Amino acid sequence: MKKTVLALMAIHMAAFQTKADALGVYERRDDPTIKTVSDALDKIATAFEEYKKTNDARIEAIKTGKGTAELDAKLSQIDGHIEALGEVKSKLEKMETKLSRPGAMDPARQEGESKEAAEYRNAFMGWMRNPGDPERRTALQQRARELKKSLRVEGNDDDGWETRATQTTTTTGSAGGFAVPEIIERQIARLGLEISPIRQLATVRTVGSTDYKELFDVGGAGFEWVGETDTRNQTDTPNLAEVTPTFGMASAKPQASEESLDDMFFNVEDWLISSASEAIAQGEGAAFVLGNGTKKPTGFLAGPAPVATDDKTRAFGALQFIASGEAGAMPTNPDVFLDLVYALRARYRTNAKWVTNRLVQAVLRKYKDAQGQYLWQPSLQAGQPATFLGYGITEAEDMPGVAANAFPLAFGDFKEGYLIADRVGMRITRDEITTPGFVKFYVRKRVGGKLRNTQAIKLLKISA
Repeated sequence: MKKTVLALMAIHMAAFQTKADALGVYERRDDPTIKTVSDALDKIATAFEEYKKTNDARIEAIKTGKGTAELDAKLSQIDGHIEALGEVKSKLEKMETKLSRPGAMDPARQEGESKEAAEYRNAFMGWMRNPGDPERRTALQQRARELKKSLRVEGNDDDGWETRATQTTTTTGSAGGFAVPEIIERQIARLGLEISPIRQLATVRTVGSTDYKELFDVGGAGFEWVGETDTRNQTDTPNLAEVTPTFGMASAKPQASEESLDDMFFNVEDWLISSASEAIAQGEGAAFVLGNGTKKPTGFLAGPAPVATDDKTRAFGALQFIASGEAGAMPTNPDVFLDLVYALRARYRTNAKWVTNRLVQAVLRKYKDAQGQYLWQPSLQAGQPATFLGYGITEAEDMPGVAANAFPLAFGDFKEGYLIADRVGMRITRDEITTPGFVKFYVRKRVGGKLRNTQAIKLLKISA
């Protein structure tokens, strides 16, 4: 009896440890001295002060004709330190958010999950471990029927299993497999939001069909002032533009060894959530920036070629760019950035953000105004990004680098300017055939994207 109790205690402790690790309760950090977001903010502020002193010394050395190799190396090292501290700050913020959620420390509880949904999720995880077991397959099908019945979904005899002939393809449905439990789908989507920078900024719609379209008012309705007895004239009719996102199948195929799935302490649910969300989010991030619209979203840099003309004369659908003034480099005069900011209408500047990659942000740190004040400022408040000219910076590694005719920097209100459309539902298929000894899980969903309002985003073009 005593041995049985001790064995049960060991099982529960291992399950708790796995859950705590997944939630980040026990922190694992490269820098053990950073324990809170406040510590990270203090270290970022100190590092940037050192950065400014070093860069000022570099500028003076250039003026006097001295070498700057040592100072350049130091600047590069501090750049890396600031970026690493920023990543630590972000991770700590996410960990605090997770721990503040109701039920975060209860391994058996999933926030907002019904009894039927929990039973379906547990049966789903059992099926993932061994789909060849007829009892697990039958249990999952039964739980799927019960879940549909509890949700009052028509067709309660449907067991949630979707099959298709080997040679049949479809452009509207998914391949064979079970529906991913809603709570897991939501967690994959939530983690994807944390990973994908454009998702954090854009308008996101959940749609039931890939035929989704939006009508956008281009110029607004006509208007006139009239007196009490004056004749009311016919005003101009607003011009409507149709925005149709292009769709593709976003998929991830994480794989685990058969031995790990047989191990009762291997947390399949957390592994699936983290693996699928990271893979899908990284693919989406690239598509939302540069996707060509063929079996994928159309990225905001992949629409019609950007032009230099302003909003009054530019055709709807194309973005406006401001030239850097240098054929192959970032601007030497920071006034170009002010031109970029004020090319955007006031209504869009309120929620505007800079979007660029890590290397371009390192260049932005060096710019000063006429009074010698740095235009880039570190994040010294929890939950807030670093700023440039007072506007937040979002780091998107898929943005182009600095090169002739490239667009390495965007500025605008992306919620107004870019549309992401998610098809409802996510499915999964288990494949233990193609790679002996390993099991692949093919997770997929449909997602679309398209420029929404081309007046709301401006670009910097590397051009003279």
